[in-house]
This record gives sequence, C-alpha cells and structure tokens, in this order.
Amino acid sequence: MVFTKQEKNSLSEIDIDRIIEMAWEDRTPFDAIKFQFHLSEAEVKALMKKELKFSSYKLWRERVENCKTKHLAKRVEGIDRFKCNLQRAISNNKISKRR
Repeated sequence: MVFTKQEKNSLSEIDIDRIIEMAWEDRTPFDAIKFQFHLSEAEVKALMKKELKFSSYKLWRERVENCKTKHLAKRVEGIDRFKCNLQRAISNNKISKRR
C-alpha cells in the first residue's frame, strides 16, 4: 500500500507517538517503521526533527548514527526481529488496557 503525501501528513497523534517510540528503540530498524507506517528513514528523521526539541533531536541523531541495529544492513546476523523479546509481555499488560 502506498500513501500519498496528504495521508502521511495526517498521521494521528497516537501514530506519531508510536513512530517516535520506535525510532528511539535501539533494536527497531527503520525498515520496521517503513513496514508499519510507510515512512522512509528520511521521513522519520524529518518527523523527529519536527516533533522533538532540537537538543533531543541532536542526541537521537548521534545515537542513530552510532547504532548498528537501526539499519538492517549493519545488523549482526543473529538479530532477526523488530522488537525486544519483552514486548509481548508489555503489550499484554492488563493495567495499560484499563479505561
């Protein structure tokens, strides 16, 4: 599925929060973000620059540049998942699903 620019600009707040969370995670590659939200690495960087304070963005960029797990081509062969192995336990947390 290909999104138009208008659809990409109309991401919900929840989607933007999730993209930022995924971008901060060391083990989540940009390809996972592209798979879920159809945003390229450059678009994720632009979103981060727009949404974060400049100092936070700068720290994030340094972290991404030095992180071998953010780019699938740089990953160690044994890492073949998008999320940490604890994510399932976090996602099934009953407390977070309370209204």
